[in-house]
Amino acid sequence: MTPEGKVKNAVKRELKSRGIWFFMPMQNGFGVVGIPDFICCWRGQFIAIETKAPGKRNSTTANQDRKLSEITTHGGWALVVDDASQLVEYLNKVGGDV
Repeated sequence: MTPEGKVKNAVKRELKSRGIWFFMPMQNGFGVVGIPDFICCWRGQFIAIETKAPGKRNSTTANQDRKLSEITTHGGWALVVDDASQLVEYLNKVGGDV
């Protein structure tokens, strides 16, 4: 399994443990370029999560940056993580705000 795959698995475990609805769009070349790895809904809030291999959190592409920006512009939450603990920290921080 790739390092990014390990991060994705850890994110899946965290989302499932909190009962957060999510799906992972297929990245097969026929979809929209730049869509984040996880599309989620939690307590009525749209959440998009892009995962990266450890140490690569700042390596998003221009297309990914554009989609993440579009999501936040429309009131959703968008984050990039290279470790599931970053997701845990974020959810714990915003959990009381929804």
